[in-house]
Amino acid sequence: MFIQTGRNKVTFSSFDFETAVRITLPAETPVAQGNSLLDFTELKKALAAMVAGETKAVAARTLVALAGDLLTTEHLSVPITALDIHEYVHAAEPAPVLAELDAQAFLAHLNRVLPAAGRDDTLPALTGIQLTLAGETLTLAATDRYRFAVADVPAPATKNSLEKPITTLIPASVLGALAKRFKTHDGTLGIGMVTTDTEAPRATFSLGGTTITVRSLHGSLPPHNKLFPKTRKASVRIDRATAVRAVKKCHALIKAKGDKYSPVCFTWADDGTLTLAPRVGEASDQARVKGMTIPSEITHGTAEAVQGTRLPLNPAFLLNALATFTDDTITLHVQETTDGQATKPVLLTTGPSMRGDTYRHLLMPIRLS
Repeated sequence: MFIQTGRNKVTFSSFDFETAVRITLPAETPVAQGNSLLDFTELKKALAAMVAGETKAVAARTLVALAGDLLTTEHLSVPITALDIHEYVHAAEPAPVLAELDAQAFLAHLNRVLPAAGRDDTLPALTGIQLTLAGETLTLAATDRYRFAVADVPAPATKNSLEKPITTLIPASVLGALAKRFKTHDGTLGIGMVTTDTEAPRATFSLGGTTITVRSLHGSLPPHNKLFPKTRKASVRIDRATAVRAVKKCHALIKAKGDKYSPVCFTWADDGTLTLAPRVGEASDQARVKGMTIPSEITHGTAEAVQGTRLPLNPAFLLNALATFTDDTITLHVQETTDGQATKPVLLTTGPSMRGDTYRHLLMPIRLS
C-alpha cells in the first residue's frame, strides 16, 4: 500500500493492474510531504492486533500514528515491512467526473442488474456490467445470454459535458464489491469514463474521499434495444409475493424429486386462471401435477390470447428476477407462442408499459421436449 502524507491529510493507494483504489482522510501531518510503501496484509493484521481486546467503539476511536514504517497506538508500537517506494506501479489518473448521481439510487439499480451478469470466464464480456451515459441518464445493463437486465438512473451532468453517449464495460465482480462496501454511503456518486484509443479505457467512481478506478473490459454487450421486444401477444399483471412463494415451493419440489434441471411452468387454463407448477416426472406424472394459483389480470390483449399457453422458466433465474422488483405486482409481457408454448423471451416490468419505469428484465424460456 502506497501512503502519502502532507497538508493535514493522508492518502492510501493500492493498484492490482486492474483496479486502483485511493482513499483520502484528514490527519495531523508534518508540513513536508512524505511517502511510504508498506506491506498491506501485514499492516491490516497489525492494526487489528493492536486493538484486540477492545470494544468496537473503542477500537474505532483509537488514534494511530505512522512515522515511516513505525506504527504506533497508545499502547503499542511495531515496525511494518517497508518496501522501496520506486517499486510501486502507479495507476492511470482517475477519469474526470462526467455525471453525479444519488449513490443509493445507483447502488439500488446496480443490485438489480448484478444477478444477470455472466460468470463464465470464457465469455469475459458477459461478466461485466455495461454503463452507458447519455444526456442525464446512466443506463446499467447485464446479460448471461439467458437473461438481460437493464436499469436507468438519473445522472445530472457536470461541467464536463458529453457530445455523444459514452459506454464502458466494468467487471461485475468489482461493482459487486463496491455495492457491498458502500451500501450505507449517504451522498453523491461521481462517475467518469475514458474510452479513447490514446488512453487506457477506464471508469472512475468517486464517493466522498474514496476514488475507485477500474480498467474496462474489452468488447461490449449485445444492444438491448434490439433484443428487447417492441410488441407482445398479451401482458399479464401478477401478484409478486404469491409468485415468489410459488417459485420457492416448486423449486423445492424439483430438488426433492431429483430433477435438478427441470423448469417451473406458468400455465393459463381455458378459464384464464394462471398457475405455476414444477415440471417433474414422466408425461403421465406431469398430467397429475397441480400448480399453485397466481392472482393475475390481463392488462393487454385478451384472455383467449393466452388460453392454454405454457411459459417454462429456470426457477433460480425467475426467483432472482422477482427479487429485483419491489412493487406488489409485476407485469409479464408474453410474445408469440408456438404450439401453446412461449418460445421467445418474456419481459418483466413494474407497470403496464414494455419500457418499464426505470427497470426491465428479460428471461429466456426453456424449451420443453
